[in-house]
Amino acid sequence: MTKKVNISTDSGADVQTVSEAVSARLKAHRKQQKLSLDELSRRAGVSKGMLVEIEKSAANPSIAILCKIAAALGMSVADIVNVASAPPVHLIEAEHIPTLWTGPGGGTARLLAGTSGPNMIELWRWAMPPGERFESPGHPQGTFELFHVEQGQLTVRVGKTELIVPAGCSAVARTDVPHHYANEGDAGLIFTMSVAELHPQATIR
Repeated sequence: MTKKVNISTDSGADVQTVSEAVSARLKAHRKQQKLSLDELSRRAGVSKGMLVEIEKSAANPSIAILCKIAAALGMSVADIVNVASAPPVHLIEAEHIPTLWTGPGGGTARLLAGTSGPNMIELWRWAMPPGERFESPGHPQGTFELFHVEQGQLTVRVGKTELIVPAGCSAVARTDVPHHYANEGDAGLIFTMSVAELHPQATIR
């Protein structure tokens, strides 16, 4: 099942306003790089129709689609949703932290902070009720994710390898292949996750 982005915040900020801001940033970066919709579609592996809908603030894309578009533009998802860091120090207020995934059982994934692309590091906080699951088709080559479970038990499957991470424990996974996170326990699951995607001859900013 494809999980959809729900660009919102815990404070109840207007979803349409945030969607319009994402649309504006995407169009601005695409035009700055002088990319047509056809060319961006080819580079990202995302249909032109979907790109048009996103730029019209009419789409509800998955996290995977946002990742593909960001990578094709040499950006990070944090750039697109405007929580990228700006040196030397940058505050992201609570009402500006977006929820980028809402599962069918009520689970959420919030992008707490991130650096700008193409090199990028992101910090996420996930909450999943029992039975919730998130599927990812895989990230660009060399992507790693770091996990720390605050509550409950996280099941991570990367390729054919499955790992159970109990509360208080951490894990590291290379996630440039299909993978999923799941709560297969009886209690609620809360975990933080850092994503690192590094490219040679690029600088984190």
